[in-house]
Amino acid sequence: MRAMPRPRVVLSIAFVLLAAVALLRGQSPDFDVLITGGRIVDGTGAPWFRGDVGLRGDRIAAIGDLAAKTAARRIDASGMVVAPGFIDLLGQSEMNLLVDSRAASKILMGVTTEATGEGSSIAPVNDTMIRLQRETWQHFGITQDFHTLAEYFTRLETRDKPAINLGTFVGAGSVRSYVLGTVNKPAGAADLDAMKKLVAQAMEDGALGLSTSLQYVPDRFASTEELIELAKVARQYGGVYFTHQRSESGALDASMDEVFRIAREAKIPADIWHFKTAYQANWGRMPAALARLEAARAEGLDVTANVYPYTRASNNLDACLPLWAREGGADALVARLKDPAQRERIKKDMADPNSPGWENQWFGSGGGDGVMVSEVLNPELKKYEGKTLTQIGTEMGKDPRDALMDIVVADHSNTACIIAIMREDDVRAALAHRLVSIGTDSQERAEDGPLAGTKSHPRGWGSFARVLGKYVRDEKLMTLEEAIRKMTSQPASRVGLRDRGVLRPGLAADVVVFDPATIHDVATFDDPNHYSVGMKAVLVNGRAVVDGGRITEERPGRALRGPGYRPR
Repeated sequence: MRAMPRPRVVLSIAFVLLAAVALLRGQSPDFDVLITGGRIVDGTGAPWFRGDVGLRGDRIAAIGDLAAKTAARRIDASGMVVAPGFIDLLGQSEMNLLVDSRAASKILMGVTTEATGEGSSIAPVNDTMIRLQRETWQHFGITQDFHTLAEYFTRLETRDKPAINLGTFVGAGSVRSYVLGTVNKPAGAADLDAMKKLVAQAMEDGALGLSTSLQYVPDRFASTEELIELAKVARQYGGVYFTHQRSESGALDASMDEVFRIAREAKIPADIWHFKTAYQANWGRMPAALARLEAARAEGLDVTANVYPYTRASNNLDACLPLWAREGGADALVARLKDPAQRERIKKDMADPNSPGWENQWFGSGGGDGVMVSEVLNPELKKYEGKTLTQIGTEMGKDPRDALMDIVVADHSNTACIIAIMREDDVRAALAHRLVSIGTDSQERAEDGPLAGTKSHPRGWGSFARVLGKYVRDEKLMTLEEAIRKMTSQPASRVGLRDRGVLRPGLAADVVVFDPATIHDVATFDDPNHYSVGMKAVLVNGRAVVDGGRITEERPGRALRGPGYRPR
């Protein structure tokens, strides 16, 4: 006797027949996409529930028991988790999306939206700034043909058409460079007025708020008073203030005081990017730093933070050099490094843990053993990617500090590095805290194409999957619902994205479907160029950019403009 089909198969056939009959009768299906049978984690932190999610166009149309409804496309989420698309609070892909619009490493860990623009934003830029950035743009074969944020957004949406959504801050460093260049001097009244006008224009173009990166040139040269005045402009347009704060190590308390002062005097919500207690002397201080965040909120300040789930950081290799050596930009730095007397002064400062005026990244990372070259522009330097400065110095027969300076000169200050500066218990404490959300602090990458092949930080490949696999499933540091809240509604509320971050009818159809039993990161520091696994489907504005675990040809991403946006 022939075996009867299982009930699920019978139901699937019935649904297909119902949809076919509806089409023959000229009726539209109830939904464009219907995601069925999954464990719905809605992003609010509430307990999961079983149900279906119906999408129509770029919106969530219904949630509940939708088994009797028809759909043009059905996704079986049995055994899967259905959640809002993840929001990367520091995505750094504003240029990379013009190179490779797939955002491959991001979508395969569930990211559907990035906020970006850390200190130096993609715009505004003047002709001098464009000239100084030309090496990087030419390396990837793209043209920087915009000056304002409005022009960048237009290009992103009409020509490059990314797979993910992107919103950006206006960088205080960018407006300072625009007006003053990269010299260490206070802003005069006329300078500050010009900078405020640039912030206002960017907010009207759609910036999310004001950002700073206060360990680096030229942001480092800005006074707290200057930043307060710029933040006040952003707040007038409903914007927020996000910061790579001035110190993440020895001056952490004073640095947090500055963040709190800016939030208080500008009356602006503030968030600390990639919150950390860096360098060995500060390990174990994270609980106290988190307590300071709580105390500030008790005072009435709207302050929070975000982190990535790794103990190593990444930035430009020239950040290992004293601040005075970096003043004036790459040309001035390279000239100093070619001067034997100044080179010796730089080496002396690098060896001094108390060298004034800068965060001594070289010493704090443990010197040459703690700094690894990760990415270069000069092809002659590719052989050094993935090696520490100690290893490179040995190959060159030089002091690792001299090796570092030689690389900076040969790559015209375009080299990136990975530095070992945190401890796992501090990372875990921050990850688990209710005030802390998630960001990668890294650009999108790909296993193939123009963004492939470098020894980039694994956080750009695996952060969200790592949280869900290692810290939720395996170590139970937090619940699944709490982790997803940190990736969705919490970051959405911090940057003012009111129509994303929660699964709710009427909101944007950014949805992920993943296997909670198998999701995990694959990228490592030694071998980073691997996608995370476990994502079955990722939909951005209702269209699948990942389907059956594979990247599709869909590019439905949008520019997400902030609350001060004024169409021109």
